Amino acid sequence: MSDLGPIEERIAHLERVSDELSEVVARQDADIARLTRRVEMLLAREVERSLDQGATIPLGDQKPPHW
Repeated sequence: MSDLGPIEERIAHLERVSDELSEVVARQDADIARLTRRVEMLLAREVERSLDQGATIPLGDQKPPHW
């Protein structure tokens, strides 16, 4: 009968690494969702500010002065 010890150790190691990577991906997904909400909020705030100052085109849609 073959010795399964080293194979079982490798499988246990791979399962642990897989679990750790899964946690990292889940954390990154939450961070991306949070940052996306913040960017959307900041863009909306900037549009409001631009319109309050009398701008006809939102700042994000304006061409840079060198164009």
